[in-house]
Amino acid sequence: MSCLRVLAAILFPPLAVFDRGCGSIIIVFLLTLAGWVPGVIAALVILNKQE
Repeated sequence: MSCLRVLAAILFPPLAVFDRGCGSIIIVFLLTLAGWVPGVIAALVILNKQE
């Protein structure tokens, strides 16, 4: 997880997970619409997962 990705996850969470698949983007986008904090947490969790 790079510093740029963490910054993107904090500022605009769906942008940070754009290469993780369409499902991740949709989930993070919906959580961001529900509230900024859940979107940031979901983006950081998705970015932290090892593939």
